Amino acid sequence: MIRSAVTIALVPQIKSGPWIFWEDLEKGMEKAAALEFDGVELFTPSSDALEPDRLRRLLEKHQLQLAAVGTGAGKVLHGMTLTDPDPEIRKKAISFISDMISFGAQFGAPAIIGSMQGNVLASGNREETLDCLAQGLEMLGKKAESEGVFLIYEPLNRYETNLLNTLESGSAFLEKNRLGNVKLLADLFHMNIEEDNLAQSIREFGTYIGHVHFADSNRKPMGFGHTDMAPIAKALKEIDYSGYVSAEAFPFPNPDAAAEQTIKAFQRFFRH
Repeated sequence: MIRSAVTIALVPQIKSGPWIFWEDLEKGMEKAAALEFDGVELFTPSSDALEPDRLRRLLEKHQLQLAAVGTGAGKVLHGMTLTDPDPEIRKKAISFISDMISFGAQFGAPAIIGSMQGNVLASGNREETLDCLAQGLEMLGKKAESEGVFLIYEPLNRYETNLLNTLESGSAFLEKNRLGNVKLLADLFHMNIEEDNLAQSIREFGTYIGHVHFADSNRKPMGFGHTDMAPIAKALKEIDYSGYVSAEAFPFPNPDAAAEQTIKAFQRFFRH
């Protein structure tokens, strides 16, 4: 069964980003539970920013699952990416993500690699940069496998990365480099920019999809833009997707209203 999730960000430096709830973990989880979300997706400054026992108690209290953990703070706070020309920085990026994998795995949740993938720099070599990405994902995929979870790689739109922008290019990269424990994140906002037909891409590359980010064409909650969600939902059902559809969207017009709009849209497309 496809499950719902809502994002909670605990990193003040990214407060302008596409996350529904902010700063107050317990309050965010309380609101998510009241709206009957199945899980929460967390963005934390580091793997040790939250005491695991506290998080476990809150998840149990509110009957929520941990859907996934983001790693973007590694770039936002520390400037680390898997494709940095400096091998020492790449090593630190792998260590940061590895720790996040271990943190999430305690709750059966995968880690997401989005902005920490980096870019091909103007002075860089594309093939060498992609090799660095492949090496990083291989190491981290094996780390995730040893922890009993998979790893999520997110193709971003062209304005955020010049590496891999579509499900097609992402899946080809996973195949070429035999990254069997790495799955793709189908972010509907990014896909609206890069994909010719979102539903068709999901059907064609559905076996690689491990997570879905639920946001409209303008990155507001689903229903506030022009995304045609019905065929996308149908495609996800046709590929027997059973992961999370998680609201990584701007808290428009405010966090509470954004969460309510999201769960209404989720119920409309995935429960009725």
